[in-house]
Amino acid sequence: MTVSSLVQLRLVWCCWTLPRWQMNGHKRPLAMWTSATAQWTLKQKKPAELYRIPVSRPPILSGTSLLGKGALSTTSISPKEVMLTSERYGVQRLPFSHVSDSDLAFFEHLIPGRVITDPDELRPFNVDWLQSVRGCSKMLLRPRTAAEVSEILRYCNKRKLAVNPQGGNTGLVGGSVPVFDEIIISTALMNQVISFNNVSGILVCQAGCILENLNQYLEELDFIMPLDLGAKGSCHIGGNVATNAGGLRLLRYGSLRGTVLGLEVVLADGSILNCLASLRKDNTGYDLKQLFIGSEGTLGVITAVSILCPRKPKSVNLVFLGSPFYILIETSGSNSAHDEEKLTNFLEHVMASGLVTDGTVATEDKKIKMLWSLRERITEALTHDGCVYKYDLSLPVERLYDLVIDTRARLGKTAKNVVGYGHLGDGNLHLNITAESYSHSLLNAIEPFVYEWTAQYNGSISAEHGLGFKKKHYIQYSKPQEAVLLMQQVKAMLDPKGILNPYKTLPASS
Repeated sequence: MTVSSLVQLRLVWCCWTLPRWQMNGHKRPLAMWTSATAQWTLKQKKPAELYRIPVSRPPILSGTSLLGKGALSTTSISPKEVMLTSERYGVQRLPFSHVSDSDLAFFEHLIPGRVITDPDELRPFNVDWLQSVRGCSKMLLRPRTAAEVSEILRYCNKRKLAVNPQGGNTGLVGGSVPVFDEIIISTALMNQVISFNNVSGILVCQAGCILENLNQYLEELDFIMPLDLGAKGSCHIGGNVATNAGGLRLLRYGSLRGTVLGLEVVLADGSILNCLASLRKDNTGYDLKQLFIGSEGTLGVITAVSILCPRKPKSVNLVFLGSPFYILIETSGSNSAHDEEKLTNFLEHVMASGLVTDGTVATEDKKIKMLWSLRERITEALTHDGCVYKYDLSLPVERLYDLVIDTRARLGKTAKNVVGYGHLGDGNLHLNITAESYSHSLLNAIEPFVYEWTAQYNGSISAEHGLGFKKKHYIQYSKPQEAVLLMQQVKAMLDPKGILNPYKTLPASS
């Protein structure tokens, strides 16, 4: 670890008052710093003694394996019925065609055995992970190749049948499920590694590969994915790219706009755009892949990805520190002795200055994963409060927590909890407001207040989650009208009939 690498870390934080995540007080530190030995001495406690973690598991998605063993990704749905998106938000269906018997016959002939029409089987694909939006799709298609996706889209474009591309269905802004009866195109069976170059570290794979499976595959080859998310056990790499997911490794390895080298994308008319480059440098014409990174399935269906993967670090240290906030800092390098020396100097400084009051250091993989699970399961913990209003914002670091304080003051007792956590190193706040149940009046008190506050400090209303269905009408708080108009023109050019993931990402053209 070089001196500068202390800046290029996985640096995240969470607020002092997280529900169900209260840590032991300062009188019983998790670890005790002894400057005489310049070491962190950990008290031997079981994890249950250190953290109060919710017993129930989240409604995770069980996806297919990396190399193509059969099962689909689905969301576990609780007995409560989720209100239809169209009813909750008062959306009107656009004039798309309805699925007919002849449409069903075409798809069953094209991909026999991979067309789902049973209402019970379709149910989990119509509801998002948060159980906040629900569509009523009557058909799900499971292609295995870009050629099959091409035939599907060519037919749907001709018939003006709206489609909803879907990966692991782990999105948080309503972008991954239908609003009405759009045909769901699942990438779950497109889960093959196409190639990996162990000299350049360039991986080429289909879009339906699950992120965690890719990371396990690469670790055996002494590499890792440049992306890490709490939903890694379910999310698909194609969906990650389509939403430009940020995650826990962005500060260390950069965003997907830099690590993704090429894409294979099927356009609305069925054309296959093969820009699946495996080159670090390619300056020939427009960089078309950038159009599709973060486009949330509205410009094309991503079917394959070429991505640059870093070497697996030989030395990893994770520090969990406490003061008014809890913060996780992960360092990675190639020389453990050198890294530990630098980290020791840093810890001595922050302890002596009073900036940090207690903490713990983990170097073993099992303990590192245990500490990261605290951060990754905050989303799950919040769902136990009832309805969660989620906001994903980029702000100047010095203003990062001010919005939490101001929102808490504004909402008072109308909200159950107002919680802030996120990625301190890149100024990304996850603002979460919980209530017993969904309330229009509470939503109106939150929006557009949160967006106006963010715009006041030149922030972004979507740091990494995308706009999806829920935030598309607020894009003007982050983008000028000229930029929105240009985006609408690009959409109209690539998808003139508007069949790709309608009602998402952009407000309707005037």
